[in-house]
Amino acid sequence: MNLKKLIGALTVVGLVAPGTVLATNGYFSHGYGIKAKGMAGVGIALPQDSLAAATNPAGMVMVGDRLDVGVDWFRPQRETELGAGFGPFAGRYSGNDTENFFIPEFGYNKMLGWNMSAGVSVYGNGGMNTDYKDLNSRTVGLGPPPNGLLGTGKAGVDLIQLFIAPTFAYKVTKDHAIGVSLNLAYQRFAADGLQNFDFPAPFNASASPGNVTNKGGDDSYGWGIRLGWVGQVAPNVTLGATYQTKTRMSKFDKYKGLFAEQGDFDIPENYGIGIAVKATPNLTLAADVQQINYGGIKSIANSLTSPGLLGDANGPGFGWRDMTVYKLGASYEYSKDLTLRAGYSTTRQPIPSDQTFFNILAPGVVENQLTLGATWTLANKAELSVAYMHAFKKTVNGTGPSQDVNLRMYQDSLGVAYGIKFQ
Repeated sequence: MNLKKLIGALTVVGLVAPGTVLATNGYFSHGYGIKAKGMAGVGIALPQDSLAAATNPAGMVMVGDRLDVGVDWFRPQRETELGAGFGPFAGRYSGNDTENFFIPEFGYNKMLGWNMSAGVSVYGNGGMNTDYKDLNSRTVGLGPPPNGLLGTGKAGVDLIQLFIAPTFAYKVTKDHAIGVSLNLAYQRFAADGLQNFDFPAPFNASASPGNVTNKGGDDSYGWGIRLGWVGQVAPNVTLGATYQTKTRMSKFDKYKGLFAEQGDFDIPENYGIGIAVKATPNLTLAADVQQINYGGIKSIANSLTSPGLLGDANGPGFGWRDMTVYKLGASYEYSKDLTLRAGYSTTRQPIPSDQTFFNILAPGVVENQLTLGATWTLANKAELSVAYMHAFKKTVNGTGPSQDVNLRMYQDSLGVAYGIKFQ
């Protein structure tokens, strides 16, 4: 079965939720797996379930034979404020015409003896999602035809990403393991209401007019590799490290007049290190540092003032910078049947103050997140886990010419997962 057929089959059985959106660290999720999400996404040195490969594939050989299925309800709140420089368009606009999203996750792991495992983790990213019902409702004469701020009709974009990660992990010794995941990736993108950027000469907005907006959903496929190591270096201390290559994706042909490099939208490389400390028999403290290199993807990183037209090899983009994310989590075994979790994550959001205009479409500006979680062991020895996340409100005030645009966002999510550890 080729990659497109495999992705399509999983889509049919419901592993992709239309409109999926995660935007806590740029457009990356704050964590993968409900247990990790309850600890601010910490997991590089603390594997807890069969979603571990999404963070560090070496952790899969540490979690045993198990199956995990979960769903996360995600509710981002996006707002744009246009200053007096925008004349009749000045005012506040909500990007929340669609605001409730459900993100599924799935993991399975099988031990092959005591020192090897094979499994698969299925998880999602996304987050360049906005849905402005009234941004284009006021019209002025900007050229044929008369239109609103960005175009006509409802304005916004929607990006989803699905990863299917077959994983092999191996214990080099009883205390040290390595692992590798093949990340099979699928993307879907749509944009609407951007007609003002869809003009040929003499307006010269796009290098490929007719391939900017209102083209429906477009699909993209690709693959990459994630590597990992985890090792117990002292009786109560475990370290971990992980690296994911840039995931090279096929182009969004329907939107080759919007994204730089004729519709290119690769997934950036990212890497991190982690530590987990068994502070007491019941309390585990863990921390991760994660680097996300958005700057290596031109369609994301190029400035709005980049030379050339939209869709050119070095055309304008969203101006995002690299991110370094710091995560701290705690897990406390309250009783043999109940584990409590909490975490905090902080970063510098990726949008500079002189790049706010185009990011009306992608205001991923939150920086600080608080999480809570718990796992109950049920009578049948299965596990029921929950996790809550609140990303605190963040405002980025635009500066510079044509940047009298303020972006504002906060978010909440609530997830639940069911896990079975086979004997």
